[in-house]
Amino acid sequence: MQHILAGAEQLSNTIKLGTHYAMMQNSRDDINQIINNIAKQKNIENIRIYNKEGQIKFSNQISEVDRMTNIKAEACDICHRSDPPLTELDLLKRTRIFVSSEGTRHLGVITSINNEPACSTGCHVHPENKKVLGALDVVISLGKTDREILVYQKTISYMTVVIFLFTSAIIFILMLRFVRHPINKLIQRTHHIAKGDYHTKVDIKEEHEIGQLAAAINQMGKKIGEKQSELNRQKDEYQNLFERVPCYITVQDRDYNLINYNQQFAETFNPKPGDKCYNAYKGFGTKCVNCPVEKTFKSGKSCYSEEKGYNRNGTDLYWMVVTSPLRDPDGNISATMEMCLDISARKLLEHELRKSEKKYHAIFCNMPNPVFVLDMNTLEILDCNESVKAVYEYDKNDIIGKTFMYLFTEEEKDQYAFQIKTSSVIDKVRHLNKQGRILFVNIRISPSEYPGQKVFLVTTSDITRRLEAEQQLIQAGKMATMGEMATGVAHELNQPLSVIKTVSTFFMKKINKNETIADNILFKMLSKIDSNVDRATNIINHMRQFSRKSDLDFEKVLISDVLGKAFEIFSQQLKVKGIDVVWEAEENLPMIKADPKRLEQVFINLLLNARDAIEERWGEKHYDKGDKKITLGIMSDEKSVICKICDTGTGIPEGVSDKIFEPFFTTKEVGKGTGLGLSISYGIVKECSGTIDSAPNNKEQGTCFVLKFPILEVESEK
Repeated sequence: MQHILAGAEQLSNTIKLGTHYAMMQNSRDDINQIINNIAKQKNIENIRIYNKEGQIKFSNQISEVDRMTNIKAEACDICHRSDPPLTELDLLKRTRIFVSSEGTRHLGVITSINNEPACSTGCHVHPENKKVLGALDVVISLGKTDREILVYQKTISYMTVVIFLFTSAIIFILMLRFVRHPINKLIQRTHHIAKGDYHTKVDIKEEHEIGQLAAAINQMGKKIGEKQSELNRQKDEYQNLFERVPCYITVQDRDYNLINYNQQFAETFNPKPGDKCYNAYKGFGTKCVNCPVEKTFKSGKSCYSEEKGYNRNGTDLYWMVVTSPLRDPDGNISATMEMCLDISARKLLEHELRKSEKKYHAIFCNMPNPVFVLDMNTLEILDCNESVKAVYEYDKNDIIGKTFMYLFTEEEKDQYAFQIKTSSVIDKVRHLNKQGRILFVNIRISPSEYPGQKVFLVTTSDITRRLEAEQQLIQAGKMATMGEMATGVAHELNQPLSVIKTVSTFFMKKINKNETIADNILFKMLSKIDSNVDRATNIINHMRQFSRKSDLDFEKVLISDVLGKAFEIFSQQLKVKGIDVVWEAEENLPMIKADPKRLEQVFINLLLNARDAIEERWGEKHYDKGDKKITLGIMSDEKSVICKICDTGTGIPEGVSDKIFEPFFTTKEVGKGTGLGLSISYGIVKECSGTIDSAPNNKEQGTCFVLKFPILEVESEK
């Protein structure tokens, strides 16, 4: 068709060129002759030349000449469908194919005849502004071409059928060889898997998709086999569990018939074929009034109950029952599983527990010491025993519901509220009874469980009388110490009295001789009397304060000041006895928390012991300077203030070092010691949260007593 189209275009151009000269000469006969001659060629149907009005001016068919054609007709409409008409078109747009009255397809190509300069000046004048003067229409018959195309179409159709059949045969063979046979093998393998044969494999070695599918099915069969083996193992395991589980398991239908049961149930109840559950369990003839199996069938939910029955030997049995529905594939309840756990031992324990609770409740109520149950957060008293009445004079109903801090003094409530929550033991605490009288108690605290919450179990011990006895013992120790200090005090008072005696004798001599005393001498002498009177007064007041009975009163203390006051009493006495005192005290020592009066008693006892030990060792023996010596050392580390009192005395005999702090134990001769000094000192140091220990004075023989007290800041943090 493209070849014919190109030929038609070429023919149109040939006709235009052939008639060009005749048109320029306006030779109509020549134009007709040319058109008629060309139209005689085979397959050329029509050759027409139209003027610009659409009138056929030349045609190979004489009947068409001068006939007017509709300007919108098919041949002309190509250019005249737009206004102004188109002057140039490509070949495809100027081409038309139509069917003639004989039924043959024709190809028409219309070509424009353009105005040329020679046309506007020739014999027939055309306006210069006209571009197109007319059109050449060449119509060619496509009959032969269509016949050739038809032959080609038939040939191609036959070839297509042959190729399709050949290709189908090849595809069929390939499908049979590479698809159907492998798929049949895969289907057979799946049948084997469905029958439980997981080991037979599909023998397809190709690496295409079916080969991969075969490998996947082989792997699937292997995995299914492994899973099935695991399921069989689990089935056997669950069956063993069902049989050997240490509880009674039965399966019952709606009529309470025993469908299945485990070994434990069979051994315990020895059921017979056709037994009902209530007959096997309890020997009843009718179902139980409160039957959990019946409830499960009605509600479709698990039910719980506790039951009592009899063992095959007639003994009582208690068991806990839990039921669960078993459903068929349609979701209907077909049976009920009943699992019973033997709780006979638990029931026996509950019985024993009730007895134990009664016993311990009796112990709790009848304990001689007050016991309180406190809420762990608020310290509210939740419960208490009867001894609270005896010690605090509060009725049980009066004290329950109040906070435990109600028993403390106002100034100590906040301090002890924190300690109760963080400590296990609090000693020597002041409490108030119902009448407002102060009691001294030791408190023991331990976390415990109370129904529904965590609590503190607090036990108090009334130590008021014991403290009074200790106070009396401490006072007795003070009196004994005063007796031992008597000689030293006499020495201390003797010096200021000697000064006063000397000055008074001097004044009396001057007065007897009527001699005047110079003002400066008089003032100096009176100053001596005044200072020595003050010294004697201080010593006497110190002794009076020391011997006075006092309550335990903690305050901030600088340990060097307390040791200095204790030393003042013995300074003159030690000097007279030739005992040197060496001070080794650090500067800027931290404070400790202690009772200064009682701590002074400790130092006095230790200084007395040091003095006596030195006197016992050296006595009337010859000694060099430094042989008789007491070393007072005070130092500190990160946590403690350390005080050392070392002497060059006889030391502590072997075998008694662990007894020296026991009451009434003494190494002194009869009549020279009470055995209370170190015992009382040990108790006082403990009350001040400190420690006291003895060690040999390895450098100069004798004994060293080492006292350690926590620094006030560290103790406060604790």
